Amino acid sequence: MEILPEGIVDSAIEWADGLGYLGLAILTSTEAALQPIPPDPLVWNMILEADSGLVVATVVLIATLSSVLGALAGYAIGMYGGGWLLERFVSQSTIARLNVLVDRYGSAGIFIAAVSPIPYKALAWIAGAGRMDLRLFVAAGIVGRGLRFGIPGALLGIYGESMKSSMTGVEGAITFSLVSIIGLIVVIPAARWWKGLLDEEE
Repeated sequence: MEILPEGIVDSAIEWADGLGYLGLAILTSTEAALQPIPPDPLVWNMILEADSGLVVATVVLIATLSSVLGALAGYAIGMYGGGWLLERFVSQSTIARLNVLVDRYGSAGIFIAAVSPIPYKALAWIAGAGRMDLRLFVAAGIVGRGLRFGIPGALLGIYGESMKSSMTGVEGAITFSLVSIIGLIVVIPAARWWKGLLDEEE
């Protein structure tokens, strides 16, 4: 996938944020179907700005359902033009790994992609091109995308203010370092597993 300039991503997030829930729905649905701008920064911003648990739950619900609806559009795209899109916009190694996920895990592969930073739209295209069971595709997407947005939503909703207030001075430096270390502990094994999918098949 092409990496977009930061300015384009920031502009899109700012535009969507200005539209409120409608912008959130547009960004999450189109990201799951076609465009490459991730909705996560917008989801995080809206949760941090929320003034109640109900608003946090609404943001997570809209992001989840819109993303799944967008993935259905991606599934339809895959049915009719998935091969061309995959060849044009997705690297061969990513296609191979996504195919391994679908072949090996079925709907669980969709779940893995929905939770992780793996390109969800590419997996939707593959699922559509392979005529994967639509009910399993939707169910895995709802659970996976719900966790993808819901877990950060719960953490930011509960600890958001204390996290922001602790990111200053010496305490902020310590907090940032701890978060970075925890992130590496999670990301490095996940990245190794993702890269090793093809090796396991050989």
